[in-house]
Amino acid sequence: MSFDAPPADAAWLHCGARLGYEVVFFHDVDGGLRIDGCTTATEEGRMWAVSYVINTDSTWTTRSAQVTARSASGSRRITLEADGAGHWLVGGEAAPSLDGCLDVDLESSAMTNALPVHRMQLTVGSQASAPAAYIRALDLAVERLEQHYTRLPEEDPLQCYDYASPAFDYAGRLSFDRHGLALAYPGIAVRAG
Repeated sequence: MSFDAPPADAAWLHCGARLGYEVVFFHDVDGGLRIDGCTTATEEGRMWAVSYVINTDSTWTTRSAQVTARSASGSRRITLEADGAGHWLVGGEAAPSLDGCLDVDLESSAMTNALPVHRMQLTVGSQASAPAAYIRALDLAVERLEQHYTRLPEEDPLQCYDYASPAFDYAGRLSFDRHGLALAYPGIAVRAG
């Protein structure tokens, strides 16, 4: 089952790992998407805001990301560019450690799990690895993040996936709506709009 086109906007309440809110706007651009989002949160006594613009091609493969982070320590900005075949530039410099990654994943965002789910279009019972260019919320450090998705039987009208990120010792069941946007990300966020 494929997903419907994304709505004009969506929002998540972040709870568990942090307390905050995320708002995202989706725009059709040249056959792909421009995703404009912002998360504000309090985490372990620190407050921060991260705004982002992610551009994808028609398959939801990330082609670029511009991310700005603000906190008491100041403001930072980073730009990532991808060729769609798994090669990346971070701040204009080649990043071979990200070779093979097709998605960007923001520590600050519940939305970015929609990217590999849309791109892979797994059938029920299928599984796949989806390493991502992972961007930390506070310092915008970029690293490779190994992730794994297993598509579960549908729970009408939801698509559900067992998700694992070994680097964070995290495993959970993610549910997505008909637009392919996360409704529940256990310990991280729930859909709020």
